[in-house]
Amino acid sequence: MNALRPKYVGARVARKEDRRLLKGQGHFVDDLHPPGTVHLAFVRSPHAHARIGEIRTGAAACAPRVVAVIRSVDLRDSVRVLRAASRMADYHATAFFPLAEGLVRYVGEPICAVVADDRHHAEDAAERIEVEYEPLAAVSDPWKALEGGPLLHEAAGTNVLVQRTFARGDPDRVLSQAAHRIHASFRFHRKAPSPIENRAVLASYDPAVELLTVYTSSQVPGLIRDALCEALDMPGHSLRVVAPDVGGGFGAKASLYPEEVVAAALSRQLERPVKWTGDRLEDLLSTSQAFDEWVEAELGIGEDGRLLALRAEALGDVGAYSIYPWTAALEPVQVVSFLPGPYRLEHYRASVRGVATCKAPTGPYRGVGRPCAVFVMERLLDMAARRLGVDPLALRQRNLVSAAEFPYRAASGLQWDGAGFQECLTRASQRFGYEAAVELRESARAEGRWVGIGSACYAELTGIGSRISAAPGMPINTGTETAIVRIDATGSITAVFGVASHGQGLETSLAQVVAEELGARPDQVRVVQGDSGALAHGTGTYASRSAVLAGGAGTLAARKVRSALAELAAHVFESDPHDVEIDDGEARVAGTDRRITFQELARAFYSEMGRFPKVLRERLSLEATETYDPYFGTTSCATHLALVEVDRGTFSVKVLRYTVVEDCGRIINPMIVDGQVHGGVGQGIGAALLEEVVYDRDGQCLSGSFVDYLLPTAVEVSAIDVDHVESVSPSTLNGFRGMGEGGTIGAPAAVASALSDALSPLAVEVNELPATPERLFRLVEAANTRPAGMRCPTAGDLEKPGKDEEVANGQADRPAP
Repeated sequence: MNALRPKYVGARVARKEDRRLLKGQGHFVDDLHPPGTVHLAFVRSPHAHARIGEIRTGAAACAPRVVAVIRSVDLRDSVRVLRAASRMADYHATAFFPLAEGLVRYVGEPICAVVADDRHHAEDAAERIEVEYEPLAAVSDPWKALEGGPLLHEAAGTNVLVQRTFARGDPDRVLSQAAHRIHASFRFHRKAPSPIENRAVLASYDPAVELLTVYTSSQVPGLIRDALCEALDMPGHSLRVVAPDVGGGFGAKASLYPEEVVAAALSRQLERPVKWTGDRLEDLLSTSQAFDEWVEAELGIGEDGRLLALRAEALGDVGAYSIYPWTAALEPVQVVSFLPGPYRLEHYRASVRGVATCKAPTGPYRGVGRPCAVFVMERLLDMAARRLGVDPLALRQRNLVSAAEFPYRAASGLQWDGAGFQECLTRASQRFGYEAAVELRESARAEGRWVGIGSACYAELTGIGSRISAAPGMPINTGTETAIVRIDATGSITAVFGVASHGQGLETSLAQVVAEELGARPDQVRVVQGDSGALAHGTGTYASRSAVLAGGAGTLAARKVRSALAELAAHVFESDPHDVEIDDGEARVAGTDRRITFQELARAFYSEMGRFPKVLRERLSLEATETYDPYFGTTSCATHLALVEVDRGTFSVKVLRYTVVEDCGRIINPMIVDGQVHGGVGQGIGAALLEEVVYDRDGQCLSGSFVDYLLPTAVEVSAIDVDHVESVSPSTLNGFRGMGEGGTIGAPAAVASALSDALSPLAVEVNELPATPERLFRLVEAANTRPAGMRCPTAGDLEKPGKDEEVANGQADRPAP
C-alpha cells in the first residue's frame, strides 16, 4: 500500500476551536442551565484552625427559596471518605471530606452548603447559618510546624506528610575535595494558578435511567469519574463526567474538589440538577496552590568547570491536606527529583520534606516541581561561573549532557532518552544575539543602568508511560491512553479520546494526527474529548502528555482503519491493496483515475447488501480502538535567555528581550506550540516578578483578590522569540515530545539570573522569587550598607522581619533546612 499522505503534522492549521470561542459560542459549565436547576453556596471557615461546634441552620432553612441545608453529618451515609494513596515510604495520607468533619484546617474550607433556586438566595441564606468555633492554634510557618507546632492530623502523628531522599555516589567526599564549593539558600513563594474561568460544576441526576451526569471545569474527567464512583458507591455506567469548554486549568483543575462531590451527592439525593460556580475569592482561597519551597544547596565544581557533586535539602509547605489523587508528594518530591537537570553529574544527595500547614493544599501546577528545581540549579551555575571567572553559557555548555551520552541516567535516577540539550543552548545564543547583548549590557552599565542577561536550561520528563506514575508512588495508571477512530455509514470520521482540552487546541492537533494517518483532511475529523462516557478508561490532560499518549493511540487506531479502507477499496477496484492510495478522504488505484470517496465506500460497506463477501465483513471494521503506552516517556528540553533592566528609582523590572529555543520533538502544529510557549513564559515571568499568595502568621490569606495578587500583563511580558530544535523522540510512536509546561519551567530561573547579573556590580544574588520591587530594594539597601568583604545576602538571611512585617508576611524567611 503506497503511503501518499497529506502532511498535516507540522502544518500551521488554524484552530478548529477558535471559531466558536471567538464568537462567544463556547459551552462552559456556567453556560449550562437545565430545567429545574438549583444552586449551591458554601459556608466557609473564617478560621485557619478550629474545632467545629454546633451548626445552627434553622434560619437558613426557612429563608426564601431555599431547598436544603447540608452539613457533613448529612453526607455520612451517602459519601465515602477518600484518601490520596501512595506507595512511598514515610507518606501519610489525609482524609478527604467533602464538608469539614469536626475540624477546619484552612481559611476557606467548606463547612456546610445551602441549596436554593438561585445563587443569590443561596448566598443570602448561607449568611444566616451560625457556626460555633473553638479556635485552635494555627500554623502557617512550616518551620514552626516542624518544631512542635500544632498537629493538624492526629492520625498521622506528625506534620511531615511526606519525606524522601535521592542519592547516588559519594557527594560528601567529593564536595570536600572540590576546588570550588557554591552554597546558597533559595526561596520560591506560594502561587495561585488563576485560570480565567473559576472552578464550576453542574451535577444532573436522571432517575428514569439512573444516570448521574457531572459537568465540571476539569482537566481530568476520567479521574473525577473514578473518584466519584468510589465516593458515591456507584457503578461506572451510572456516572458520566463531562468537561465541556474549559477556560484554563494550569494543573489546578486536575484534582478532585469538595464542591464536585457535594454537587454530585445532592443531585442524586434531590433528583434535580445542582450547580455551583465559584467566584474569584473562593478560587484564591480554596483552589489548590503551587510551589512554596525552601531549598539549601551546595554545588562542588572543579578548576576545569566540571560539575562534581550536588547536595541539597528541601522543604515544601504542602498546605492542610494531601491533594486527591496526586498526594502531598507531587510538588516537593519532584523538586529534588529534577534538581540535577540536563547536566552531567555523578554525585548527588537531596532530601525533601512536605510539611502540613493551615493553608490551602498545594497541588499540580504547570511545571510541577521543575520551576523551583531549575531556579536553584541555574542560580548555582551562575554563581559558579562568577567564581571561576568564566562565561555562564560556556559553563553550561561544558556540563550539558551531549548527544553521544544518551540515554543518560540523571543523578536522581531519571532517564533522559535523548534531546537537543546542547543544540538548544547553541541556537538560543545565536538567536538572542548573545555577544551583542553583552555589549549592550556593558554599555548600559557605563551609563549607570542596571541591565543584566540571564539564562536557564532544563530537561523534563514528558509523555510518561506506565512505568512511572505522574505523581510519585501514586497507584493510579496515568501512563496509557485509548483512542477510538471510526468512519460511520455516512463516511464521517470521529476520533474519541480520553484527554480533555483546557486551552491547548487538542481538537485541532489531534485531528491533524488522525487525518495524516488515515488519509483525510483535519476538517473531516470530529474530535470527541473530555467525556468519561466515551471510553472505558482515560484520565485526562496533565504532565505534558496529550500529544504523546493521545496522539499515539489515535495513530494506532487510524492506521488500523486505514488498512481496512485499503482492503475494501481493493475489493471494489479488483486490485491489490498495496496499489491503493488513500488521500484527502478518498481511495484510488495508483496511476489510474479510479477512485472512491470515504462516503461511498462506507455506504457500500454498511448498507449495500452483497457488495462485500461475508468473510470480508466479518474480518474488517471501519472502527478501531487502540491503547498506547510509551512506558518510560520521553525527554523535552529548552534554553531560555532573558535581557532585563531594573529601574534604579522604582526597582520595577522590564524584560527587554526574551528568547526560547526548545526541543519538543516532532511538532504537530507550530502555531499552537508557539502559543503554548508564549503563555508559559508569561506565567513564568509572573512567578519571577509578581505573583505571591501571602498568609499572615494566623493563617489568614492576604491575597484574596487581583488587587493584592498581581498577574502579569502585556506590560510585564515582552515580545518572545521562539524557535525549535525538532529532534524526533526515539521513545515515542510519532517522535512527539510533550511541551505544554516548558515556558513556565525555564522563565523564573532565566529572569532571576538576569536580575542577579543586572545587580552583580553590587554583589547581589537574587535567590528568592518573586523578585518584587520591595525585595529588590531591600537587597540593594543591604548591599549598600554591607561592610567591605561581607558576603552578599541570600534568601536565608535577606529578610529578618520585625514584628510589624512578620504580621504582614506571615512566613518570615528562615534559614533553609
